[in-house]
Amino acid sequence: MTQQHPQQPNNPYPPQQPGHGAPPPQPPKKRSAGKIAGLGCAGIIALFVIAGVATSGGSDDTSKKDKAVTADSKPKKAASADEKPQAEQFRTCVAKNGTDTEKAAVEHVTKVTGADKRNDILDSAEVFTDFTGGLTGPHQGEGKLIASAFTSCYESKNGLVTVYDKDGELLANANY
Repeated sequence: MTQQHPQQPNNPYPPQQPGHGAPPPQPPKKRSAGKIAGLGCAGIIALFVIAGVATSGGSDDTSKKDKAVTADSKPKKAASADEKPQAEQFRTCVAKNGTDTEKAAVEHVTKVTGADKRNDILDSAEVFTDFTGGLTGPHQGEGKLIASAFTSCYESKNGLVTVYDKDGELLANANY
């Protein structure tokens, strides 16, 4: 009996054995989440330090606060329209341009916030009243009148006015 050996095809390149030739390429190293978070926090801290140094101004006079208090305690002669509280400015606008029902509803406004800060991106004003009952209470109609009057007095490309009762519950809101 003769033993038969299978013939191997003629390969011009010898087979590569592990450990011979060029090493296989290594995958790129990934940064760990901890390292990325640490570097991000360090950057934020550095930003605060730079901002603090820039705004310090180098003045060692700490008595400015006391001077401002004494200057404010002097009586003022006349307040301009911008120095009036926002609620008073709102009432004045409605008194000039509003309907009789809007004028009656606006008499219940106790405070207005956010009406003086508008950037036409996302403006948000709040009107507080002495009404009770919230959205389902008896003063919902007056809340809508106040919101409507606000939209007549103030303009914004993307503003929202919210009217609250004395307990902080929502009465009405409108875009202005």
